Amino acid sequence: MTALLVKSVILLGGLLTAVAYLVLLERKVAAWIQDRRGPNRVGIPFTKIRLFGLGQPIADGLKFLFKEEYTPGHVDRAMYTLAPLVIFTAALATFAVIPFGHVVPVGGKAEPLVVAPGVDVGILYVFAVSSIAVYGVILGGWASDNKYSFLGAMRSSAQLIAYEIPLGLGILGVVLLTGTLRLDGMIELQAQSGVWLLLVQPVGFLVFAVAACAEAARLPFDLLECEQELVGGYHTEYTGMKMAMYALGEFLHMLTASVLIVVLYLGGWHFWGLTGTGTEVGWGTALLRVAVFWAKVMLVVLGFMIIRWSWPRFRFDQLMNLAWKVMVPLGLVNLVATAVLMEFWPRALTEHPWATAGAMWALALGTVGLWAALSPVGSQSQARRGPDEFSMRRVETPAA
Repeated sequence: MTALLVKSVILLGGLLTAVAYLVLLERKVAAWIQDRRGPNRVGIPFTKIRLFGLGQPIADGLKFLFKEEYTPGHVDRAMYTLAPLVIFTAALATFAVIPFGHVVPVGGKAEPLVVAPGVDVGILYVFAVSSIAVYGVILGGWASDNKYSFLGAMRSSAQLIAYEIPLGLGILGVVLLTGTLRLDGMIELQAQSGVWLLLVQPVGFLVFAVAACAEAARLPFDLLECEQELVGGYHTEYTGMKMAMYALGEFLHMLTASVLIVVLYLGGWHFWGLTGTGTEVGWGTALLRVAVFWAKVMLVVLGFMIIRWSWPRFRFDQLMNLAWKVMVPLGLVNLVATAVLMEFWPRALTEHPWATAGAMWALALGTVGLWAALSPVGSQSQARRGPDEFSMRRVETPAA
């Protein structure tokens, strides 16, 4: 019980602190990409030490704390208040089964670095809890009784539900290969075989990464809250700490997506020749595994941030076409190929991991080649329709 409490406190404190400084990191990345200066003035409170703007998250937190908690009179107060709590709680609860390392020696026994160890359906738990977040977005948009919020909620219900399908297809390929729903079991199998599942599931990784980016509702998938069209979308009417919960929930979802990519496809805490594969480890190796895990997570988070500030926003029809016409077919092809492989070669990953990786890469390259061969047919048929179907036709005015 004591170990559970300690791990929970460390996890909550670490996550909230990490999210605060991820906001600062994203502002720095945006400034770097846009060739300008980011936050660099705010330092340690009551001193003149600036520390490259590392005090900015403290200033932002105080701003949210002291900002007026204004509730418009036309909203549904119960749902309006519940919505940010739902999305924030779901984002935090996801991390209960995430293994942030392997084990540490405590009192003569190995203590797993996960808040809720021994959950045999860890990936199902993550998938179920993270899916609850869509209710926070929809409730916020509906309860605000605002046209921009309502449109953001309608977009979210279509976008988040549509991209859960390719997200699940990407996860199923990993489950078939590893034969387990335990997140720590997936990492251990990658460590023992020496082959990360990115090398075995390239198509699954692509499908999962794109779907995870869309589920996090970040550019180029931020149709829920795009400022140019919807002012702020589903959280237009929110201020103060309620708005802060939405912002924290968004960054926690990005962090969740990054952690899952690392666990499922990038070997978790494993790194060749550095972290080892054994279960009996000392404090040095245990801390090294934690450092490797979080270094991978931060690289993926940095990738998310670069994508956000480098890629223009999709139109809504492009967003849905990408889900239903690209990601779902690719996910199904990958799933069927993985199922056939495991049916005729059930121990492929453990006995011949590199041969399995080669076979799956051949499938990926063949799929890309087939796609490239068929794509000119679609573009030519689109061109034959003529421009009149996609543009406003000139209306002739009758002579007087």
